[in-house]
Amino acid sequence: MSHPRFRPPLKKIASIAIFTGIACSCFALEGSIPQKSLANSSMLEFRWDESRNYKKLYYWQSSSEKRDRATYYLVIRPGDRRTAILKLTIKIPNYFDAKITPRNFSLCKVQLGGMLERTKCIEKIPAVFEVSKDQTSIEIFPDQAIPSNKKGYAVIMKIFNPNRTGMFQFDALAQTPGDLPISYYLGSWSIDIE
Repeated sequence: MSHPRFRPPLKKIASIAIFTGIACSCFALEGSIPQKSLANSSMLEFRWDESRNYKKLYYWQSSSEKRDRATYYLVIRPGDRRTAILKLTIKIPNYFDAKITPRNFSLCKVQLGGMLERTKCIEKIPAVFEVSKDQTSIEIFPDQAIPSNKKGYAVIMKIFNPNRTGMFQFDALAQTPGDLPISYYLGSWSIDIE
């Protein structure tokens, strides 16, 4: 009488070995690649009180780490402007403890970035910048009114980030040209410092 010969299931063993090898290599690679956060505007923004009076404006910042040198592009896209802008006012919270001076600012036409290229300044626009003494308001007076066309514009701010972390809401108000200039709310930039 012959004994049946034991045959191990080779296909099953091979598939288990391949799966184990892939899983181990994924875990090994995950630990070896340093994770670095990008300083882009958030894809998901959380607000306690979601109001229809709030409008999110696009921005880009080069660094979101506290006390780090950063360049901010506070962008006003064509859809954000209803009319031409004679004067732009940016309200900054009083707990944003960065040193802000008029020489830190410039105004320009921008090319908005995306997945493959960065937001960049195309043409500088001459403007006068005034910062309030308590550094909670920045008034921007362009030499010519910013038109309501299909081009994007940005206020570029080069500063050292504040000492404290948190989310800071910058509000933008625009004043229209004409006999009776009217200021209206453009929207807000929610800046995140880590």
